Amino acid sequence: QVQLVESGGGLVQPGGSLRLSCAASGSILSTEVMRWYRQAPGKQRDFVAQIGSGGTTNYAEFVKGRFTISRDNAKNTVYLQMNSLKPEDTAVYVCNAEGVLTLTLRLFYTWGQGTQVTVSS
Repeated sequence: QVQLVESGGGLVQPGGSLRLSCAASGSILSTEVMRWYRQAPGKQRDFVAQIGSGGTTNYAEFVKGRFTISRDNAKNTVYLQMNSLKPEDTAVYVCNAEGVLTLTLRLFYTWGQGTQVTVSS
């Protein structure tokens, strides 16, 4: 009932920037929290950042000062601006959202498919 579609990944040189987007669609009344995670090959999925409906943000220590999460509530879209990228930032970045469905007013908790970010010279 809710789909998340990420975009904006790609190949970038160390020190470069990328902006990821994640758009939520479906029977959504509200998206309360939207998050980004990442998973490198052979490693567990790590939390990167989250933003609440009111704009409150939280970041993993390893991205503080380099990444910025933001959202457009009207579009049910969350963004991740990534600056000063490092090779160790290479991973599949996955979007996550939780909120409330229309009609049923049930909660949803949904994952996207992910977008690959590769930082390499």
